[in-house]
Amino acid sequence: MRTTDEILDILEEMFPEAECELVYDSLYQLIIAVILSAQATDVSVNKVTPALFQRYPNVNSLAVGDIKDIEDTIKNIGLYRNKSRMIKEMAQICVERYNGNVPSKRKDLQSLPGVGRKTANVVLSVWFDVPAIAVDTHVERISKRLYLAKPDDSVLKVEEKLRRKIRRNRWNRAHHLFIFFGRYFCKAKAPMCDMCPFKDHCRYFKEKRA
Repeated sequence: MRTTDEILDILEEMFPEAECELVYDSLYQLIIAVILSAQATDVSVNKVTPALFQRYPNVNSLAVGDIKDIEDTIKNIGLYRNKSRMIKEMAQICVERYNGNVPSKRKDLQSLPGVGRKTANVVLSVWFDVPAIAVDTHVERISKRLYLAKPDDSVLKVEEKLRRKIRRNRWNRAHHLFIFFGRYFCKAKAPMCDMCPFKDHCRYFKEKRA
């Protein structure tokens, strides 16, 4: 079995450019983009956020924005009505509780509408460079296929196991490497098994051959 360091070293060679693919210029833009990316692709989010950020450049403007206009601006992504409500409420709380700023502490971030543990982890790691592992569908899938977690583990359990098995100074990087590997190589429905350096270390490949 490969060690986590060996896995990450190989992924670094495969995806040296791995990084957050959401487009943002500020903490406010990042947290909005991450909220919108739930059950939507980064590509689709990046198509709607330029107009959204132009119309609502900060939490203060979004907090008083017309909900129908917000919906119309982001209607091309999934769950846009719920997401419109969440980002408006999130902005209102930032104005009311945090002086018009997006908070920097995990507890405060997770108190915001639309911000769960995964979103908080993304914000903490990407913007504040705080060691964190955000487990999205790609990270969860790769972790389970490479025996870093069990098939029936919850998302939180996967995160806990990755935090134990990966050295802390590699947490932030591991998140992006797993996402790129899952997004562009080890896909959910059509993984590139024949070319994969981990096929002898993969639960999916083993079950597929059985």
